[in-house]
Amino acid sequence: MNINDFDYELPQKYIAQTPIKNRSDSKLMILNKENGSIEHTQFFNIKNYLKKGDVLVLNDTKVLPARLMGKKEETGANIEVLLLKNIESDLWECLARPGKRLHIGTVIDFSDELKCVVKEKLEDGIIRVEFIYEGIFLEIIERIGLMPLPPYIHESLKEQNRYQTVYAKYLGSAAAPTAGLHFTKELLNELENMGIIICYVTLHVGLGTFRPVEVDDIKNHHMHSEYYELNKKTAEILSKAKKENRKIYAVGTTSTRVLETVMNKEGKFKESHGITDIFIYPGYKFLAIDGLITNFHLPKSTLLMLVSALASREDILHAYEVAKENNYRFFSFGDAMFIK
Repeated sequence: MNINDFDYELPQKYIAQTPIKNRSDSKLMILNKENGSIEHTQFFNIKNYLKKGDVLVLNDTKVLPARLMGKKEETGANIEVLLLKNIESDLWECLARPGKRLHIGTVIDFSDELKCVVKEKLEDGIIRVEFIYEGIFLEIIERIGLMPLPPYIHESLKEQNRYQTVYAKYLGSAAAPTAGLHFTKELLNELENMGIIICYVTLHVGLGTFRPVEVDDIKNHHMHSEYYELNKKTAEILSKAKKENRKIYAVGTTSTRVLETVMNKEGKFKESHGITDIFIYPGYKFLAIDGLITNFHLPKSTLLMLVSALASREDILHAYEVAKENNYRFFSFGDAMFIK
């Protein structure tokens, strides 16, 4: 399969730059994966497409406000540092802009309570730094950090929590699991009162999710890796649902990757954690999920390939054209699709 098989035109006007006022007022496209038929509604009506006993699996990761705005101690020059990976203790791998101005030993001040020292320079603006602070590191980051918005969003975010799901719990993501942004606490409560079973997995989304596919033959693409956890309670809920032939719907491609990873490794749902680099594209046989709630994805992206494996590539690309005709908003702050 060629990368160009997953390309489509998307004028800038369709890329949502800001979140909608009320999370669940976003548009929702229902795509029937068996026959390609399409319905249009709003997200709060998703309850009309679910029934008692259905299971929704949500990713409860929490986005680390990982963009730190600082100044070089020696010159006062502005430096932006993006946290990428905790190596050990207070040593972090980061992306620095502009990285050329930094050298080993450079001190960057972020606030009265946080600074770092450059310990190593790697390729492509990547540096390793040691943070110096008083107090609890993650609490400081939550106070002074900014959300690491995707590169296609050019407007600043007025409310930081709008790039966070209402059920976000475990800090560790470099990007939000955006399919979950449409849920409100009220809607989740309403679904539970209907008998919909809601459970959680954790996958910490890495910046690799935005890395473009740079090979012509997609089978040669090396997928980025991310940390996941499937807890015992969720495993038991999913096992029971599978045994009773009840529907399991993943909320987002990240939840999908956790569930399919575990089923591929274990042959069943069981308590599990580790690193996944599963790459799902057309031809893949789904073992865990029956359907997927997701947003509209970038051209030539691995996420578009994943949804094209669940429905067909032709039906997905047709649905995207229909979405444009109906003024759907695309990408992270955009509208939603329910493939069922």
